[in-house]
Amino acid sequence: MAGTFKVKKNAGGKYYFNLVAGNGEVVATSQPYASKEGAIKGTEAVQRAADGAKVVEED
Repeated sequence: MAGTFKVKKNAGGKYYFNLVAGNGEVVATSQPYASKEGAIKGTEAVQRAADGAKVVEED
């Protein structure tokens, strides 16, 4: 099952998103955004950035 972006509002009234894996585990949390639309655009930016991203091992 693919991951899901869940957009939420924090106690301070800012929006953020969690990237949730298929097993329900939160694997990433965004910075806070002033608007829901900003958080949604943030999810789109992550999707574009991850498309074809390489894995780099740093020891």
